[in-house]
Amino acid sequence: MEFKDYKIETSELSVNYLREGKGPPLILLHGWPEFGRVWKENIPALAEKFDVIVPELRGFGDTRRQDGKPVEGTTADILTNDLKEFLDALGISRVSIVSHDVGAYVAQGFARAYPNRTAALFFFDCPYAGVGTRWGEATHLKEMFYQYFHQWPMAEELVGYNHDTCRIYFKHFLERWSADPHAFDKDIELWVDNFMKPGNIKGGMEWYRGALAMRLKWITEGAPKVEPIACPTRVFWGQEDRIAKIEWADKLDEYFSNLKFSAAPGAGHFVHYEKPEMSNKEMLNFFTPLITGDAWK
Repeated sequence: MEFKDYKIETSELSVNYLREGKGPPLILLHGWPEFGRVWKENIPALAEKFDVIVPELRGFGDTRRQDGKPVEGTTADILTNDLKEFLDALGISRVSIVSHDVGAYVAQGFARAYPNRTAALFFFDCPYAGVGTRWGEATHLKEMFYQYFHQWPMAEELVGYNHDTCRIYFKHFLERWSADPHAFDKDIELWVDNFMKPGNIKGGMEWYRGALAMRLKWITEGAPKVEPIACPTRVFWGQEDRIAKIEWADKLDEYFSNLKFSAAPGAGHFVHYEKPEMSNKEMLNFFTPLITGDAWK
């Protein structure tokens, strides 16, 4: 299915987004290394009941700063404000959010900052503060190397040297983090073309540069204690996720007070992409009953 790209301006950005369907608004937030079309197998099923809106995060896909400058030091707070301004620009007051990876930080930030605007949350896997010091476990550092590699300007130069270097780099993560290493074979060139657009490799790496202080604080000081998010929350975590391990879900109930959790069998990090039919069923089963309730009101 082909999707139409839309643009809308906020105070700083020209946000690129996809939009399909009618009904209560449902936001889909991607992660890294992703962009809006990572949801291409999910949008049609969800659009039968919802107004599905898929913004691309700053520096990803075709979302750009209006002044033409590259993004710098992207943090969860910056992305949360981006989402708030995006919804304001669309005139949407209350939403439910599906998120993954980087998008999960944005969804949590938005739900904490604007609880009255958040109807419900659905996470595919869920990086959250409760992981704490485990982000820095010695046995996990091999998987985490890219987050530290991304701190250096040479990273974007090496990865973006040409299409071949870009393909080698992103293919590693798409294969390594998927339960089936061939899951992305049919779309690998779509990924390469996306990240070879001017600014996109740097744009994704700026998230890791901006988030480094937060992550190091968790690694050195442990999981922070915060008031749990109260809205209905569903977490569907890939049983074979190598980068965000399912064992780390053990503290979710300390951060979400209205939680339903289950493992996604046969899936790795990219559950929504690897297992779209299973993922679509889980999302519809979670959100559809909320349509007739007060969640979106």
